Amino acid sequence: QVQLVESGGGLVQPGGSLRLSCAASGFTFSSYVVSWVRQAPGKGPEWVSSVNPGGSTTRYADSVKGRFTISRDNTKNTLYLQMNSLKPEDTALYSCVRARNSDFSPEYDYWGQGTQVTVSS
Repeated sequence: QVQLVESGGGLVQPGGSLRLSCAASGFTFSSYVVSWVRQAPGKGPEWVSSVNPGGSTTRYADSVKGRFTISRDNTKNTLYLQMNSLKPEDTALYSCVRARNSDFSPEYDYWGQGTQVTVSS
């Protein structure tokens, strides 16, 4: 069965960095667009970033552009999110998601359980 398992979250001070990982299994990882979505307490899900199957094309939300970098290693079936210059408003549960379609349309069919990121001094 399809599984997406995130790791790497934690508590970090403003201006700090974290690297999230998402281990994928149960499907041909290299064939799918995969993305990061976050949800802050009391708010709805917010798309953060996406990467195409080969890793050559990426997309970012304006709120994270220039600070976050998405990447993937198809030999390890793993998705990454490097987060720099973190702000308190980045505090959220970060989930790895698989796209339903072969483009960057925001439709997802599988979600991981998420990893918590808290940015606070």
